[in-house]
Amino acid sequence: MARTTEETQRVKGQRLSLRVEDRDRELFDRAADANRETLTQFLVAGGRERAERLLADRTRFQLSPDAWEELVAIMDREARPNPKLAKLFSRPSNA
Repeated sequence: MARTTEETQRVKGQRLSLRVEDRDRELFDRAADANRETLTQFLVAGGRERAERLLADRTRFQLSPDAWEELVAIMDREARPNPKLAKLFSRPSNA
């Protein structure tokens, strides 16, 4: 059963408009065709993969079991005073 435009927009979520060079559009079209995807599927999957890779090192990291034990030991240690850090945080921010 075919979906109406309203149903498609509701299922897909938000619309995103892009301006691209002609040569980029042609490249995207060829790649999407080669992968038997729509242009939207191709661009969304590629954008999602890049975004996940870019954000991965900012949100999670992997450690070996030994490195994990070392990290836990460091975090469990009692904090030591750091005069330079205290001085830094005592200054007014430029915000």
